Formats: sequence, structure tokens, C-alpha cells
Amino acid sequence: MHLDEMLEFNRKFVESKEYEAYTTDTYPNKKMVIFTCMESRLIELLQRSLNIQNGDVKMVKNAGAIIRKPFDSIMKSILVAIYNLKADEVVVIGHHDCGMSHVNVDALTDNMIERGIKQETIDTLKHSGIDFDDEFHGFNTVEESVEQSVEIIRNHPLLPKGIKVHGLVIDPGTGKVDVVTRQD
Repeated sequence: MHLDEMLEFNRKFVESKEYEAYTTDTYPNKKMVIFTCMESRLIELLQRSLNIQNGDVKMVKNAGAIIRKPFDSIMKSILVAIYNLKADEVVVIGHHDCGMSHVNVDALTDNMIERGIKQETIDTLKHSGIDFDDEFHGFNTVEESVEQSVEIIRNHPLLPKGIKVHGLVIDPGTGKVDVVTRQD
């Protein structure tokens, strides 16, 4: 089992005090919060391609680096990073070849049913106001998606003045980063 392998590695990691190389405090050195995709290809590549070390930034992730609602959990995390953890810059980083682009909500729902979710459960959720298209649809272009997330952050009623919010796109194959929108 993968978890057992991870736990065994962790036991050895702690026992040999390898954690000492990563010691830092809770405040981000670069006073920045990065909101990005949960993409597994970015776990190390994103940090290395932007020279981010342990302790440099607060990192928040979800599927597609998408914010759709001003008071979702991602936005709450960003605000906590700003108000309680001294971040003064926010960077949204999407990536090319994202699994959230062109999501087929019907196929996703079919996969749910194949994995044991009952059609009745899905119907009940839909009848109680959960719009599966609204909740699970992806995006057409990563640049548009990054711009949308950036605009929600920039226009948030609780965002203090002076917080810079930028949007970037990274290539998960090469690590090349392009600027979508920048606030100076």
C-alpha cells in the first residue's frame, strides 16, 4: 500500500532529522501567496522554475486554480494569508494541458455512477440546487481562467488596498512561465 510506504519513509526521515534542512517559521519569506492547480507535474517543477524554497510562500491549490465564488475556501485562505500571515502579493498560476480544461460534466457524472454513486443521489443533489455544470465545468483557455480568478481576487470587498495580484501560466513540460496579467 502506498500509504504504508510513505509512513515508513516518514519514520526514517524524522529519525534521521532530515527535517532540519527545512526549518522555517509560519510567515512566508517572500510575503506571497501562490494559488495554483493541484497538478502532480507541478509539485516540484513550479517551485524550482520560480526559485521558491521551503518557507518562501504560502501555497493554496485546487483543481484548475479556479475561483468562481468570492467566498469559497480558496479566497478565505488567501485572505488569511494576507491578514494573519503577512502576505502582500498574490500570484495565480494556471498551467497548460490542464485536466480542468474542457471538462465534460456528463462524462464526469457517468464516472461517478461507475464508481458507485447512485443516480438518485445525483438527482437529489441537482434538485436541491447543486448545479453540476456550474460546480464542475472547467474552462476553454487557461489564460481566461487565470484572468477570471485574478479579477475575483482583485475585486474582493475584503482585499486591502496595496495588495498586488498577478496571473501566470506555466508549461508543465518545460517549466516556462508566461505572464497573463501583472499589477505593478
